[in-house]
Amino acid sequence: MPRRPAAALATSGEVLRLIRSGEAATRADIGRVTGLSRPAVSLRVTELLERRLVVEDSEGPSTGGRPPTRLIFNASGGVVLVGSLGASRAQVAVCDLAGKVLADTALSVDVEEGPDVVLPLVMRSWSELLGDRPVSLVRGVGLGVPATVEFAAGRTESARIMASWTGVAIPPIIAESFPAPVFLDNDVNVIAIGEHREIYAGEADDLLFIKVSTRIGSGVIAGGEILRGALGAAGEIGHIPVRDGGGVLCRCGNIDCVDSVASGTAILRQLRARGHEVTSLADVVSLVRAGDAETMTVVRDAARMLGEVVASAVNLLNPSVVVLGGDVAETFQPMVSGVREVIYRRSTALATRNLRIERSRLGPSAGIIGCAHMVLDHILSPEAVDSAGWQPPRSVRSVRSLV
Repeated sequence: MPRRPAAALATSGEVLRLIRSGEAATRADIGRVTGLSRPAVSLRVTELLERRLVVEDSEGPSTGGRPPTRLIFNASGGVVLVGSLGASRAQVAVCDLAGKVLADTALSVDVEEGPDVVLPLVMRSWSELLGDRPVSLVRGVGLGVPATVEFAAGRTESARIMASWTGVAIPPIIAESFPAPVFLDNDVNVIAIGEHREIYAGEADDLLFIKVSTRIGSGVIAGGEILRGALGAAGEIGHIPVRDGGGVLCRCGNIDCVDSVASGTAILRQLRARGHEVTSLADVVSLVRAGDAETMTVVRDAARMLGEVVASAVNLLNPSVVVLGGDVAETFQPMVSGVREVIYRRSTALATRNLRIERSRLGPSAGIIGCAHMVLDHILSPEAVDSAGWQPPRSVRSVRSLV
């Protein structure tokens, strides 16, 4: 590996990045990679040890004589709290600093009840999952919500959808109970991050995730990073209008948005209008399995309309993989098959030459995994580690008194 100047990797945060990535496992490795002197390496490693960001392991391989002491990232040096909210359900979890889920639970929620109801429920769940762990171990918090999010401000911006959440700055609310950096993003963005990091990292750096559930949304991974756009509105595929939608009024105020004609909610509405007594997607599954012709027609029509919108996104973004997730996509193979057929028919030959269209492999866990990565990318960045904000735990206060 070429020797890099010391100035390029002079900080403790950069040294931690090398250890986490596996580029350096010993003090000698750090010196060789960075060009830092032995005393400078020792100073930075000592700081990381004192801050419980790394630990030493003397069981490393030896080439003769005393084996070198290996430096290992200390994933148990803190925890992050994560949650992925959907329209009617939520997944919440406590993860270690490597993103491993330590404890998790599923909640029934109605996001339309607003942040005053939903956020206390989520925070109480985090408190219960933490148990006897002190609040000082909480290094960061991440939350995905089914709304447009101005990421930099941590503020929801849904003027017509989830109106009670509009303009709410969520991080300060959560930080009152869990004093740590808090990050907020759109629910499909964090799902896309989870799918990419756990399944496709190093394999596909351009990915389009489509969530087809109660509502429809998308998350875009471009060049290995989530694409949020100028203010966080990228990926709002659910509010692109379709042809021949029947004049359905969407929740956003427009007509024939794909969310209003091809989502799980739309499928249920259309089947009820045709005289079927369906209350959930499970009822629709039963009808599909029974071979009900009307149900199959409704599902295929939804797939066609969704496929047209996704085909346009494929032409625009040229992803290497399209991942379909959410209750509807994961339950109905005819939906996936229909979307795939339209994409290959309507997208350009070059955009589809090597395109893969697959169902989600992570399922409901994608959201909390993506939230964990979102938080860890920020709090373990060299800049964050080098700031004064990262200190070893001092307090043993219980979180139960804070929520």
